[in-house]
Amino acid sequence: MNLLYWLDPWEFSPTVIVAVLIAAVLFTRGVRKARVSFARQLSFWFGLAALYVALHTRLDYFFEHEFFMHRAQHLVLHHLGPFFIALSYPGAALRAGIPFRWRQRLVRPALNARAVRAVLDVLLHPVVAVLLFVGLIYFWLLSPIHFIAMLDWRVYRVMNWSMVIDGLMFWWLVLDSRPAPPARLSPGRRVLVVVAAIPPQIVLGAFIFFSARELYPVYSICGRAFTWLSPMRDQQIGGLLLWIPGSMMSVIGAVLALRHLMRLSARARLRDERIPAPAGLPGATNPEGEMATHSGSIPARQS
Repeated sequence: MNLLYWLDPWEFSPTVIVAVLIAAVLFTRGVRKARVSFARQLSFWFGLAALYVALHTRLDYFFEHEFFMHRAQHLVLHHLGPFFIALSYPGAALRAGIPFRWRQRLVRPALNARAVRAVLDVLLHPVVAVLLFVGLIYFWLLSPIHFIAMLDWRVYRVMNWSMVIDGLMFWWLVLDSRPAPPARLSPGRRVLVVVAAIPPQIVLGAFIFFSARELYPVYSICGRAFTWLSPMRDQQIGGLLLWIPGSMMSVIGAVLALRHLMRLSARARLRDERIPAPAGLPGATNPEGEMATHSGSIPARQS
């Protein structure tokens, strides 16, 4: 068996092909116009390739027939792949890759639509972002829900895509290197958001690892890919993958978010650390953020 054998999809999905191709084409076009370092390009391609491997290769057979392999798949879909894509800061490149007319006629009106902005405000609220990030892990690991997801291919794909989309939103929110605004969250809140997601992952991973009974019998019913691995040992390895690597990815995210906070603070780019210029200079601001006027300017009209 060669590499092409493993790259052959276990179950063909046109959705995966189209989504990956669109992202690849837009990023390739955008790199020609936007300044994207080699390291950022490498990060984007690694993240995109990781998502493709976890969604559309022969490994999907093992993801469906071993619990610990399933947890490895979701570690890539929810953490690793979206993490590296967000770490590449591809927004400018992806935007530049869209033809100008499409941006003017389709993308900009869609993003400025009141309904779209309202949905994004809810989904990217820090509390909602944490609840979704952790809640989806808990939801899909509820034994009855997991049983259905592994038997029904439609639910299975919804499960996988929900992890990818939520992972992209969460890491995009957390790893933003800009001050706020234009970033949606302040650097300090970004640190708190990712730190808040760590304890629930540890608790759930430890619960699965130390459980004395088989929580996910669907793998025994449908047949296991690795017959030499006992159900309980399979479950323990899956719990460890959620407990340690999953939590460590969040720790790394917290360190990067803290690094952005310290960098912006050192450059006095945090809103509460901006040093106002002397009151008489053009462009000076008072503590309330209002533009100061020259001493010889026309006074405001009194009522």
